[in-house]
Amino acid sequence: MTALTLFDLVIRSMRKNIKHYYLYFFALIFSVVLYFVFATLQYDSAVVERAGQSMKFSSAFKVAGGLLIFIAGIFIVYANAIFLKRRSREIGLYQLIGLNKGAVARLLIIENSLLSAGALLIGIGIGILVSRVFLLLLMKLVDYEGFIALSFSTAAILQTVVVFVAIILLTTIQMIYTVYRNTLLSLFNADKKGENPKKPKTFVSAVLALLGIGLIVFGYWLSANMMNTMLFFNMIAVLVSTILGTYLIFRVTISWMFYQIRSRKQGHLGLKNSLSIGSLMHRMKGNANSLTIITVLSAMTLAMLAGSYSLYYSTEKESRYSMPHDFMFESDEGLAAQFGEELIENGIDFTSEKIELLSVWGTFEKDVFPEWDGPMDGTYGFSIVSDQQLEKAGFQVEAPKKGKAVMHDMNYAMSMNNMKLPFDVNVTSGESDRQFRITELGSGNVVNFVSVGFQLVVNDVYFEELKEQLPLESEGNMVLDVYAVNLLDRDQLEAASKIFSQSKYIDNAEGENYAYSTDYYSMYENGILTNGLLIFIAGFLGLVFLISTGSILYFKQMTEAEQEKQNYATLRQLGFTVKDIMRGIIRKQMFVFGLPLAIGLLHSVFAIKAASFLFMSDITIPTTIAMGLYALIYIVFAFLTVGYYRKTVKAAL
Repeated sequence: MTALTLFDLVIRSMRKNIKHYYLYFFALIFSVVLYFVFATLQYDSAVVERAGQSMKFSSAFKVAGGLLIFIAGIFIVYANAIFLKRRSREIGLYQLIGLNKGAVARLLIIENSLLSAGALLIGIGIGILVSRVFLLLLMKLVDYEGFIALSFSTAAILQTVVVFVAIILLTTIQMIYTVYRNTLLSLFNADKKGENPKKPKTFVSAVLALLGIGLIVFGYWLSANMMNTMLFFNMIAVLVSTILGTYLIFRVTISWMFYQIRSRKQGHLGLKNSLSIGSLMHRMKGNANSLTIITVLSAMTLAMLAGSYSLYYSTEKESRYSMPHDFMFESDEGLAAQFGEELIENGIDFTSEKIELLSVWGTFEKDVFPEWDGPMDGTYGFSIVSDQQLEKAGFQVEAPKKGKAVMHDMNYAMSMNNMKLPFDVNVTSGESDRQFRITELGSGNVVNFVSVGFQLVVNDVYFEELKEQLPLESEGNMVLDVYAVNLLDRDQLEAASKIFSQSKYIDNAEGENYAYSTDYYSMYENGILTNGLLIFIAGFLGLVFLISTGSILYFKQMTEAEQEKQNYATLRQLGFTVKDIMRGIIRKQMFVFGLPLAIGLLHSVFAIKAASFLFMSDITIPTTIAMGLYALIYIVFAFLTVGYYRKTVKAAL
């Protein structure tokens, strides 16, 4: 009989353990594909071209790349841990037949190296094929209309290889540690390890259970009331209380509830409860950490996805709030007329209207602004405009009665959402002050960004009265003429914006004459670029995290199914059908997948609600879509797990 070399043992082991290897192999290939795609996008010429227009592109890709490496590393290490646990008996047998720990470690290292090399080659190959899909998606999101040709990037391949060699070295250390740390007996009994749930101390458990619920409720309450001078500490308090409360829910509250159910049934749980509650009770302590991490990270991922999609979804409306008119010129009718002539030469139809602004200085009533803005007791600029002038320029607005005004300002949109109505504004007018009663806060601006801040809309009669009574050209008060240009055909905005981008319009420096340096379409395009990149990165990282955590739960349940296989065989010998057994298993999976998802969704709802002040428009639709897609993919993993259990139960005899 020919003696087997270590390499022969490796080949034989890999052939015999295909059913164990494919989980780890899938984790490696999946991670390589996603990282290679991301690295390819970083070096693609079309992406680099767009990156040149925004400094945020390159920095965002670097940060996202670091997060991707972290997620992929955790995923592979966790998958390797499950892989090693399922093979613990085999590792013990190698030592039993005479191989020392060093030889077993070398065997595992060779196996890992072969698997990793294969995964790198396959992953990079698949990544090359799917990179164009992600590139097209990214370019679509950032509104890139040029020809897109995917370029082969040697730098992306080298970067992927370097990153995954580092991760493989980490898993190699993990394998060596597993071999040297465990005794022969512990290796043979690794798949039999479980928990023996002890009777909880009623009073202590009840207090901790209520504390967990209370911490989460407190976190939710504080998230809705954290906008004050202690904002940073409030955010930390929300995070800590929510995480600790979630851990106590999984570690104490649920365990206590399970024990109460078992006590009331006097230990007679029945088949369905034995396969669900009984199985969970024996693993609740070990599962508490992982379920807490998955729940909290799911909430953070959902909030990130919903927030980024909401920003992208509302880009057009947010841009219009800031720039209500397509183009605007200040104090230069000749420049506005010249721009109009060029629009006519290019066949672009438009309307042009002069708007008079009363540029004045004034003060706010005390304690009007929220406290995080600090005391707003200084003098501020105001631009008073009449409703009729705005309507002639194509902007519909309702003005209040005489002596009252509606205030608009995008720069203070977040603060204005928390201001208490009504309040007074005092305008300096020489011998006495003119007082305005602010009865309503408008959404966005009524004219494009101007040199003087807060915009006050009053009715036309009152406006004419103010123009006559206020001492203009003194005390800093003045009449400011602006010229609003709006296109009749929205499809011509891009062409008109290119005309406006000429230096004679945006870089005019003729003394007091001044042209606005940007226009609505330019702001919208920049918002699409920024928010498109944000939603792509958030979606990419969210997909990676979702598949990683879903796979981890799937792998973990597969391991538990293998460990409980003998129990299923016994139950079938006793006459229970596959359908009877699956009812209990489905209950268990509803808990394992459903509860972290439900709590994560609830956490994210309050997180998005707390951040809603960042959005001027309604974000209900994008938030619902993002959460719905996330939940759908998670449910797919639950169905896959149930399918694997069904297959295991059927094969139990």
